[in-house]
Amino acid sequence: MSTSPAKGAAKTAASKTSKTATITKSSTAAAERKASASASDTGKPIDAIQWLTDDHKEVQALFKDYQKLVDHDGDDDLRQQLAQEICAQLTIHATIEEEIFYPAARDAMEEQEGEDLLDEAEVEHASAKQLIAQIAEGSASDALYDAKVKVLGEYIAHHVKEEEKELFPQVRKTDLDLDALGTELSERKEALLAELEEEAAS
Repeated sequence: MSTSPAKGAAKTAASKTSKTATITKSSTAAAERKASASASDTGKPIDAIQWLTDDHKEVQALFKDYQKLVDHDGDDDLRQQLAQEICAQLTIHATIEEEIFYPAARDAMEEQEGEDLLDEAEVEHASAKQLIAQIAEGSASDALYDAKVKVLGEYIAHHVKEEEKELFPQVRKTDLDLDALGTELSERKEALLAELEEEAAS
């Protein structure tokens, strides 16, 4: 499989500094805990839409943490580490949706409105990736660095709102096996996080 621009941004995010490797490791552990909790604590399979919603919440929490650093004049290293983490997490999330969730939803939905929502979601991903690449390749000392992270957060918040309020309800109406799909999403995320961890350590 060829490396996409999105995965390239994630690789840059994961290897930018040695401290980023530590962040990636902690993210991997968090993902594993989340997958375990989703499946074992309830005794039920992982629901794909709930899984994606939880993933949205995780990255939105990272944006809030970043803004707190900005508000309290956090140093460049800390801000850059967190920004790199945001870029890596968003890239992985987008990759999973594009590889697994969107194609499955597109096959399951027949209405034109559903097709339009998926088309818009993919276009929004493409636009977000441009900002992600700029942040991943930039430095926290850059004049517009914080502004780019803030705009990316606002952009993602809009995208998440459309998915959760419009796309996800339509997908739930289909006969798509959301439990099996959720398991596939979780396993793919763990694999991508493991790849980034290996790249950061090399």
